[in-house]
Amino acid sequence: MTTPQEKAAAARKAAEDAARVAAEAMAAAEAAEQEAAASSAAAPTDGEAVAADGGSGTASPESASERPAAEPGATGPAAKIAEGYAFNGPALELGTVVVDGVADPGARVRIPLRMMNRHGLVAGATGTGKTKTLQGIAEQLSRAGVPVVMADVKGDLSGLSEPGADTEKIRARAAETGATDWAPGTFPTEFVSLGTGGIGVPIRATITSFGPILLSKVLGLNDTQESTLGLIFHWADQRGLALLDLKDLRAVITHLTSPEGKEDLKGIGGVSAQTAGVILRSLVNLEADGGDTFFGEPELDPADLLRTAGGLGVITLFELGQQAARPALFSTFLMWVLADLFQTLPEVGDVDKPKLVFIFDEAHLLFAEASKAFLQQVEQTVKLIRSKGVGVFFCTQLPTDIPNPVLSQLGARVQHALRAFTPDDQKALAKTVRTYPKSSVYDLEEALTSLGTGEAIVTVLSETGAPTPVAWTKIAPPRSLMDTIGEEAIKSKALSSALYGKYGQSVDRESAYEMLLASVAAAEPAPESAPAPGRSTPQEQDSAAERIMANPAVKSFLRSAASAAGREISRSIFGTRRR
Repeated sequence: MTTPQEKAAAARKAAEDAARVAAEAMAAAEAAEQEAAASSAAAPTDGEAVAADGGSGTASPESASERPAAEPGATGPAAKIAEGYAFNGPALELGTVVVDGVADPGARVRIPLRMMNRHGLVAGATGTGKTKTLQGIAEQLSRAGVPVVMADVKGDLSGLSEPGADTEKIRARAAETGATDWAPGTFPTEFVSLGTGGIGVPIRATITSFGPILLSKVLGLNDTQESTLGLIFHWADQRGLALLDLKDLRAVITHLTSPEGKEDLKGIGGVSAQTAGVILRSLVNLEADGGDTFFGEPELDPADLLRTAGGLGVITLFELGQQAARPALFSTFLMWVLADLFQTLPEVGDVDKPKLVFIFDEAHLLFAEASKAFLQQVEQTVKLIRSKGVGVFFCTQLPTDIPNPVLSQLGARVQHALRAFTPDDQKALAKTVRTYPKSSVYDLEEALTSLGTGEAIVTVLSETGAPTPVAWTKIAPPRSLMDTIGEEAIKSKALSSALYGKYGQSVDRESAYEMLLASVAAAEPAPESAPAPGRSTPQEQDSAAERIMANPAVKSFLRSAASAAGREISRSIFGTRRR
């Protein structure tokens, strides 16, 4: 049995051992602190890091002192890169910085919301994750109350209207990319189709509103034919002949190339019957391909693209419908919508968040074989529409698909993996590298060909307008369904939309076709009884032109045309009609 003296001795020994262990732990902690201090003194300053990174812009010194450079957990080069993305205002979260193949959840990569109207580019080879990146951007814009217009060429984006799958794999990626609050979500989505042959709400534009430059792009006309079409539009405008659908324009060109319209054709100046005939044949081909279902009324009202629902921005998805045979018509129509917005929206200058973000998928279709006039108008639109509060993002496989004057206007770059299998691919890769700020962390040429699916090289404009450091970024997963919801579900949602009641049924009011048809019918003389032999009638003595001009119906038509003369439709960008 242990005596009290023995117990006391054992307790004293235990206390002495504990004190010795505590002293050793304290000494180890002090040594670690000294080592950390020495390491920090040897590290480069913020200014040195920026200089080593090629002068890439970071936040201003004033704001940098008001917030942490990176989230807790960010270390080393990732932390330095993340400092350039630590903005004061609201921002869209793209993902987290990857260095040496490891994603740092604390090093966030973001786009300032107020800089979304400085435009952007999302590029990369097929299957690298561009669509999911666009989906995540659209979701966050919607949550910020910003409406979005997107081209859904393949139908992959319909999942925005349904909650995403809550799986361990997605949860793990969300945690790895800093999306600690990730949860499945849905977003207000409108499904619209180009023309009446699609599964969404049919959307149309009138020929008059579309204008000659955009229509020339659709018809594949050369510069001479484009200028001829512009003169034909001018002639129709002067005479008050409304060009609402393809049959209206076809009737006008048919009249101008007919014997009765020969003098009118001469009066236009510089228009040959052969060139007008080529345009007419192109119209017939477009009509055969289903283009007649797109041109007409009711015409799209741009205000229907600027809506919110319950505080969320409405995402409008355009699908091709029956225009798959003419994808150039699809992309050109989206350009018309953008031009229409440019003409109707007021100037707002710099705003805290954009009024609308417009996303062109398959943007190479827009610029392929485009005329000089068309490219100039696209460049002008992209330059000027920023002051209207509209941001434009182009999505394509190669940055070289975008003309340099337009590419220079795109402040945000999200570049997914590129393939360099051919000499042309290698040239495109080298050109792409030169468009990025220099990086001391990455070999960009190697990085761009080594990116995994759902990873991208990113640089954006900071709140001060300076480019951020280049960041190899692991993109966060969308909250909505990353799959199509199917045609039947899309049809059901389209039919239940308020837009269907507005645009569901076509309207064919009187326009150039009916007016010209009426004039021809009125010009035909009524059958008369044969005159008595040997006597001539006054009608025989009059010329055919005099007989036509004396017809009351023709007089009525000419009076209406004369009253419309001088009311020429005011046209501006792309030759589109001002509303």
